[in-house]
Amino acid sequence: MSSIADNIKRIKEQTVEKLISLGRPEDDITIVAVTKTHPVAVIEEALRNGISHIGENKVQEAIHKIPFITVPYEGFHFIGHLQSNKINNLLKLKPMLIQSIDSLYIAQQLNRSLGRKNITQDILIQVNTTAETTKSGVNPENAIDMIWQIAALPCLNIKGLMTIGMLSPNPENTRPYFRKLWKLKEKIEAEKIPEVQMKYISMGMSEDYLIALEEGSNMLRLGTIIFGTRNYGGTN
Repeated sequence: MSSIADNIKRIKEQTVEKLISLGRPEDDITIVAVTKTHPVAVIEEALRNGISHIGENKVQEAIHKIPFITVPYEGFHFIGHLQSNKINNLLKLKPMLIQSIDSLYIAQQLNRSLGRKNITQDILIQVNTTAETTKSGVNPENAIDMIWQIAALPCLNIKGLMTIGMLSPNPENTRPYFRKLWKLKEKIEAEKIPEVQMKYISMGMSEDYLIALEEGSNMLRLGTIIFGTRNYGGTN
């Protein structure tokens, strides 16, 4: 069984090779290690071996881990579905990026909480490119209208888009959905919405991250391929 250090080394070698083949800079990627179910000790092992961004899916789990990490890192990302009653607890953790804003309502609730604290928050808009009812995210056809409305909220900074591809044994099956997100990104840029940036395109997970790179991703969310499928005993 490969170690976490070996896994990270292999992933970085593969991503650099892919980026070079695409004519992109070697550092044109942010790897977010998805640390769901993994305890602090395992997270710190990843941080000591080249990971600098970590992502959690659940606020309740994150509050039991993030404050106790002692190894330095660049950013904590929240990547799961955000419930309005968990917003204040999430903000206590000072996320670098909330990747999963999927409705105007949750954006408004987040903006209200941020306003009370007189702070701002960088966010991504989650888009449901696969139209699966089991996934969160705004419908691509409604995304631009929603982004115009969210852009008017003073405490939120839209920095890009996020999507989850089609889960399939064949990663090629998810390519059209990544391509759909990239085309949406281009449409949003053409709108020239004030204060909206398409800095981050977060797409690609353990099964399809090389396909995602080919379709323009510059932020990968990787869990299993780093940590393995075993539950290490973290908080569920």
